[in-house]
Amino acid sequence: MPTIRPLALAVVRRGDDLLVFEGRDGAKGETYHRPLGGGIEFGETAAEAVRRELREELAAELTSVEQIAVLENVFTYEGRAGHEIVFLFAAELADKAFYERDEVGVVLDEGARVHWLPMADVANGKAILYPDGLAELLSAQA
Repeated sequence: MPTIRPLALAVVRRGDDLLVFEGRDGAKGETYHRPLGGGIEFGETAAEAVRRELREELAAELTSVEQIAVLENVFTYEGRAGHEIVFLFAAELADKAFYERDEVGVVLDEGARVHWLPMADVANGKAILYPDGLAELLSAQA
């Protein structure tokens, strides 16, 4: 039986750029971008989860972690239906060296490319950003 997955994602900004990983949906033939983070484990708060996920994915510590929104995302990935409740946290990277590189690295546990995505690329349709509603939320905050 399909379940709703709770996620915690870090919204880390560098000016008008957003820290994201690059993913691929082969069924749609689509390259997309999503902030780093992941599943919330039982007994863990969303804030604890986002800190743990950034440690696991980028070996990075977060500071100034503050919940900014919750989005509900119903989607299709690789031809399968998905449903997420996404806790979004504005945060900063403790290691300022991350901000100096356009190509930040790869997600340690899966190898996906991590980079700074210009939000202008999302606004003009050159890049796809998930979860749905995130780009609108961020542009309303700007």
